[in-house]
Amino acid sequence: MKRRKFIGTSAAASVGILAYKSANANPTHETIANELKGNINHSVCRWCYSKIPMEEFLQNLNDLGIKAMDLTGPEDWPLMKKYNIHSSMCWGAGKGILEGWNDPKLHEELIADYTRVIPLVAEAGYTNLICFSGNRNGMDDQEGLENSAEGLKNIMPIAEKHGVIIQMELLNSKVDHKDYMCDHSAWGVDLCKAIGSDNFKLLYDIYHMQIMEGDVIRNIQDYHQYFGHYHTGGNPGRHEIDETQELFYPAIMKAILATGYKGYVAQEFIPSWEDQIAALKDGVERCDV
Repeated sequence: MKRRKFIGTSAAASVGILAYKSANANPTHETIANELKGNINHSVCRWCYSKIPMEEFLQNLNDLGIKAMDLTGPEDWPLMKKYNIHSSMCWGAGKGILEGWNDPKLHEELIADYTRVIPLVAEAGYTNLICFSGNRNGMDDQEGLENSAEGLKNIMPIAEKHGVIIQMELLNSKVDHKDYMCDHSAWGVDLCKAIGSDNFKLLYDIYHMQIMEGDVIRNIQDYHQYFGHYHTGGNPGRHEIDETQELFYPAIMKAILATGYKGYVAQEFIPSWEDQIAALKDGVERCDV
């Protein structure tokens, strides 16, 4: 399932997947909860495991010692709280990946939507809310940066008031999200500087930025003060973060820890293994440095 199709549809999809009994789920999976070192705060993106019913998946997370889940909305939070799983990256505001803050025609709608959702995030006890630049659609990158900064500055006061951090995700425009504007760290960092608020950060997706610019560890070292969250994924293919791909995640995790980062790192690879929970367990263990 493509992430762009999953965004904004999780509530509707949950109705269908409740009837689905995952052939891969195994309640006897070896638990690693007591073996984790505690240096990395582990999370996982829900959409990658959308075929597993939510409650069953939350039970799996408890077994694995994963304390949080990314890309969830208000419809998910009550059940997550039941299993003591934190929402480490919330969604529920905006128009998705294709249409975002670089288009001034959308600003009025986006400002109203984020003004509505930011208090909901804070009331639920969460901190991070995702946003997107939108596609270029022929727009110059500098113009898009200026438009984005102008629009986002309008929601910074309410984000600051409620202690919510708005995080724009860095995505690749080469493979997965053609024409997406926020596709390089430097553009995102310039946007952070233009906005000038500690409540605006970048979601640094390691998979996406490996495709666009590489030099992952150096960029983490140079720009970490602008990165508020991290996603994983194997490249090429966006599957498991094992020896089948080119990134070495233990070294990347050590580089993240060396910056003093205390937030969550969310697994966002699409499992190709028949046993999806075993794949998730493997990914967490590789990142648990």
